[in-house]
Amino acid sequence: MQKVITDDLDALLEILPPQTSQKLKEQEDFKQLIEVVLDLGRVPEARFLNREVILDEREVSEEDIEYVISRIGSFGDDNRAGIERTLHRISAIRNRKGRIVGLTCRVGRAVFGTIKIIEDLVETGKSILLLGRPGVGKTTMLREVARVLADDFNKRVIIVDTSNEIAGDGDIPHPAIGHARRMQVTTPNMQHAVMIEAVENHMPEVIVIDEIGTQLETQAARTIAERGVQLVATAHGNTLENLMMNPTLADLIGGIQSVTLGDEEAKRRGTQKSILERMSAPTFDILVEIQERDIVAIHADVASAVDAILLGEPQALEVRQIDEVTSELIIKHLQPETGDNNRRPVRSNKAPPKNGTSAKLFLYGVNRVRMEEVAGEMGVNLEVVEDLREATLLVTSKKYYRQKPQKIRDAEATNLPIYVLKGGTPVQIKQLLGSLYHIEINEQERPESRDESFKSALDDANEAVQMIKKGENTVELSPQSAYIRRFQHLVAERHGMFSRSTGKDPNRRVQIYRV
Repeated sequence: MQKVITDDLDALLEILPPQTSQKLKEQEDFKQLIEVVLDLGRVPEARFLNREVILDEREVSEEDIEYVISRIGSFGDDNRAGIERTLHRISAIRNRKGRIVGLTCRVGRAVFGTIKIIEDLVETGKSILLLGRPGVGKTTMLREVARVLADDFNKRVIIVDTSNEIAGDGDIPHPAIGHARRMQVTTPNMQHAVMIEAVENHMPEVIVIDEIGTQLETQAARTIAERGVQLVATAHGNTLENLMMNPTLADLIGGIQSVTLGDEEAKRRGTQKSILERMSAPTFDILVEIQERDIVAIHADVASAVDAILLGEPQALEVRQIDEVTSELIIKHLQPETGDNNRRPVRSNKAPPKNGTSAKLFLYGVNRVRMEEVAGEMGVNLEVVEDLREATLLVTSKKYYRQKPQKIRDAEATNLPIYVLKGGTPVQIKQLLGSLYHIEINEQERPESRDESFKSALDDANEAVQMIKKGENTVELSPQSAYIRRFQHLVAERHGMFSRSTGKDPNRRVQIYRV
């Protein structure tokens, strides 16, 4: 389905000062307008898809701002207003006395066809959470999902519309939501109450919510999901890892808790004694990271994805893109790089070699002798090739991968999978060969002090949190691996504090500081 865009730009032009409207009409890329900014005492600006332009040399006056205010709806507690029967949003900036001294007039567009990229997920009836930075198209996709579920699948859909961004301003909703019904929210603080009211009073099959952002809304979402209602919502954050580290919203993906295992249980699981675990079943079954307007990353099983991240296990990530020319759906796979949540692409759909199948490795910046020694200990028939064209996998170090020498660029250009070793230790090489040949690694062969060092690192983070609560501004922890630093960051986030990693490996460490 080709995208069809309706933007009601004429309605936006009518509420702007005449000289500003005229200048906008003269712009060649007028149809790509994103927003108009009117700040008292400054020249008016227009922001387009690829540029910004000054609309008038004359500064914005109080009369200009009043001209706009008199032609739009009333502002709510969130300082947002709209134009009736359109999707445009006008946001206000006020001075200390409450007087409006700035306006951001943002173009609202109904884009029909955006659901194609996740249509199969919507059809499953599972609850879906959309993540993405501001302006990337979360609300646009949410609106289209509501319309398709109501019109094409004949479901009873209720939209909880806090700022009238999904269905537009006024009492009559915008036709872009189809037959979906809309419940307006008097104040953002009451969104959670309206969510529950929608379930109790109107018997929906689907509830659509924009911007879940508070603990009460998180709890309301769980209540709704437990009643068997499909949820489709957006939340603050760009990735699943962001959500896991957000103490307010972590319950959407099951919540995170610190658990100390007994000796026997730790041995049975093959893990450290102190671990982080998911607390409960996620509220949302599927998570969609909107990276660009036509590019999304899919976590089709949120529970499994969260568990894998907590265990430090690399997980393939499905990435979907709509081709700009053919409008065809393209599906790729990304393999996350272990350490600091950075993902590295595997630009190939080739499956890894099965047990007993020889992988042809091209080594770049990796000690071949050590690799062969570890392979011999594991009973792996390792085949290392000298010609990149014969390889089925390039193995390199983190240092070289970041520098992107010609060999690595050549591998990426030919869709050759790349495996990045953080270092060249026998343990890391063993993990690589174990994943390639599906060989179970005996955790007991690792240093016996690992459990204790992991617990000590978490204890250090908790102690730092207590020190900050008692008055310290910043506490610096001892150097740790990227895997352990990830959990130290989670400890800080769960206590509502900021943290960052500083320094270079092997001396890279976490600093925890006051919010």
